[in-house]
Amino acid sequence: MTLEEKVAQLIQLAVPFFEGASDAGLITGPMASLGITEQTVHNAGSVLGMAGAQETINVQRTHLEKNRLGIPLLMMADIVHGFKTIFPVPLAIGCSWNLELAERSAEIAAKEASVSGVHVTYAPMVDLVRDPRWGRVMESTGEDPYLNSEYARAFVRGFQGRDLTGDLDRVAACVKHFAAYGAAEAGRDYNTVDVSERQLREFYLPAYKAALDEGCEMVMTSFNTVDGIPATGNSNLMRKLLREEWGFNGVLISDWGAVKELIAHGIAADEEEAALKAMKAGVDIEMMTACYAHHLAELIGKGEVQEALLDEAVMRILELKDKLGLFENPYRAADPEREKEVVFSDEHRAVARELAHKSSVLLKNDGVLPLKSSQRVAVIGPFAKSGDLLGPWSWTGSKDAVVRLADAIRGKADAPANVTVADGSDIESMTEEQWAEAEAAAKDADVIVLALGEHSDMSGEAGCRADIRLPLAQLELIRRVHALGKPIVAVLFNGRPLDLHGAIDESNAVLEAWFPGSEGGLAIADLLFGDVNPSGRLTMSFPYSVGQIPVYYNAFNTGRPQGAPDAQVRYVSQYLDIPNEPLLPFGFGLSYTSFEYGDASISSDTMTPEQPLTIAVRVTNAGSVAGIETVQLYVRDISGEVVRPVKELKAFRQVTLQPGESQVVSFELREEQLRYYHSDLSHSSDAGAFHAFVGSSSRDNACLPFRLAK
Repeated sequence: MTLEEKVAQLIQLAVPFFEGASDAGLITGPMASLGITEQTVHNAGSVLGMAGAQETINVQRTHLEKNRLGIPLLMMADIVHGFKTIFPVPLAIGCSWNLELAERSAEIAAKEASVSGVHVTYAPMVDLVRDPRWGRVMESTGEDPYLNSEYARAFVRGFQGRDLTGDLDRVAACVKHFAAYGAAEAGRDYNTVDVSERQLREFYLPAYKAALDEGCEMVMTSFNTVDGIPATGNSNLMRKLLREEWGFNGVLISDWGAVKELIAHGIAADEEEAALKAMKAGVDIEMMTACYAHHLAELIGKGEVQEALLDEAVMRILELKDKLGLFENPYRAADPEREKEVVFSDEHRAVARELAHKSSVLLKNDGVLPLKSSQRVAVIGPFAKSGDLLGPWSWTGSKDAVVRLADAIRGKADAPANVTVADGSDIESMTEEQWAEAEAAAKDADVIVLALGEHSDMSGEAGCRADIRLPLAQLELIRRVHALGKPIVAVLFNGRPLDLHGAIDESNAVLEAWFPGSEGGLAIADLLFGDVNPSGRLTMSFPYSVGQIPVYYNAFNTGRPQGAPDAQVRYVSQYLDIPNEPLLPFGFGLSYTSFEYGDASISSDTMTPEQPLTIAVRVTNAGSVAGIETVQLYVRDISGEVVRPVKELKAFRQVTLQPGESQVVSFELREEQLRYYHSDLSHSSDAGAFHAFVGSSSRDNACLPFRLAK
C-alpha cells in the first residue's frame, strides 16, 4: 500500500461521500468543509451510518471498483437498542435485571443489522452514570459498576456471538465511550470530567474492561477530558492503560469529530498537531474530521510520526475486516430478500414486547392497578396517541409501526366505547381547547390514565436538562386532572430519572415505562391490565430534587453522617430543605403481589480467602398473583484503607414465585468480591469487619455482619 492509501484506511466518512448511496453527493454544512478529495474517498477504510442491504451492496460494489487494491469498506452504524425492531432504551433494559434478555436483544439487533449490510455497531455504551441531567443516561444501564459490567458482557455476547467470522448474523461491537464520559460536570454533554485515577479504576473502568474481556472488537474514545487531557489525545489512557496494561489490540476509533476537537479543548494549536497527538495516543480511525487525511503523511515525512505507528493502525483495521470475512465476501450477510423476512419479524417483536414488560418499573400503586377490562378508562396526555415511544438512537426504527397506547388500551377493554382519548396538552404547551377535550373525555371515566413524559429529543446525545421535572404544561395537566377527583394512573415515557414532584403525589399509581420501543404500547397495556405483573427494578436513583444531584446509592458516608447515633441536629452532612436520600433508590420497584423475606442467614461469621460464605434468605410470594422478585446482595467494608461506599451490589438473583410459593435464595460471597483499589492503586481486600445486606433494594434489606480473616 502507498502512504496515501494507508492514511485513507484511517478515514471514516458519512454515507453522502460514497457513490452508490441514495444520498450520494449531498455534502453540505460541516461535511463540505472537510476538504476530502475523490481519491481519498476511493481509498477510505470505513463508512458511518450506512444501513439497508441493497444500498450497502451498491456502495461496496462501487467502492471496490474504484479502490486500487480492492480493499472493502467497513460499514458502521449506531445500532444501540435495536435495528428495525426497537427494544427499550438501555437504561430501561438495565431495569429488567435480566441479562439473558439483554443478550437476546443485542443478538436480534445484530441479526437485523447484519442482513441489512452493517458490519460494526457503536454499542454497547457502558458509561457509569450518576447525573440524570445528562441526556445520555438513557444509553447506559445505570449507576452501579458491577451491574454495568454484567450488562456490558451480555451485550457484547449478543452482538458478536462465539464465532464472529463464521456467524454472519453477528456484528462487531464497539464499547464506548472510553473513558468516564458519564461523569461530565453539571450533567452537560461533552463537558469536562475530573476524577482521580483511583475513582476512575474503582467505578468507571470496570464495565469497559468487562466488555473487552468478553472479546469486544472495538473501542470508541470519549469526548471528555481524563486527568486534564482529552481522551482522543490521551496517550496515558489509550496507549499505557488500554493497549499496554489491558492488552487491547483491536481497533480504536474516535467519536464524531473528536480528533479536530483537540483544538477547541486547547491541547492542539491546529489540525496538524491534533493529528499528531491522536496518532501518538493510538487512535486508529478518525471519524468525520480530516486531520489525518490532510497532515499524517506530512508528519511522517518530517519524522514527527513514525510510519510504524501508521502501519500498526492500518493492520488493526485490516485484521478486523479479515475477521469479518470481508476479503472473501465483501457484502457479508447483506441480502435484500432475506432482509424482508428477518427485519421486524413477529419473533423479534415478541422479544421486544417481553423486554418492555420486564423493563417497566411500577413506582407507586395504591390499589388502582391492575385495571379491569370492564372499567371506563380515559387515556389523556401527549403520549396517549403518540408513536414517539422508540427513544433516542432508534434512527432505523419506525414510529408509524408503533401501536399507540390508547389503541392498545382500547384493545383490552370489553367495549371500545369504554375508552375515551384526548391529548390534554402537548409535550411543552397546553391550550384551553386541549383541556376542554380532556375534561370531556374524563367526564364518565372510572379511572384516568395519564400518558406523560419527554419528547425523545429531550434526552440522548445533546439532550441535557437542568430542570428534570415533567414539562410545566404536563404538570398543569396533572393538577387539573387531579382536581376532577378520579383515580389517576400516570404512565411515564422518558429517557432519564425525573424529579417526580407534581406527578407522583397527585397520582394513585405511577408506571415508569421509559422509552419502551416498537412494542411499547402493547406491552404497557399488558402491564396496566395485569396480563403481566411488573417486575422492573431501578438501576439509577430517582432524585428527590435536582439539587441533590449527583445522588447514588453507593456513596461515601462522610465524617458527619446524618442519622448517626451521636449525630448533632445541625452540624451533619445534610440539606436544610430536602432529605439526603433520593426519592426512589437503586434497586426499587413494586409488583402486583407482595414478597415476604424470612430471616437471612450466613454460613459463618468469618470468611477467609479459601473459605467463601453462603448467604441465604427465604422469599415468599404472599400475594394472590405470580410475580418475579429480584433479590439483591450488597456489602459494606466497615474499615478500609481508603473510604468505602455505604453499600456495593455484589450479586442478584431473580425468582418467579406463584402465590403462596416460597424459595430459598442463596449467594456465595468470595474474598475477591471484597477487593478494591487502595491509595497506591493496588487491588486487594483488607482483613476486618464487613456487613452483608440482602433484600429487595439498596434501601430495604437485612444486615448480616461478618469478618474477613487473612
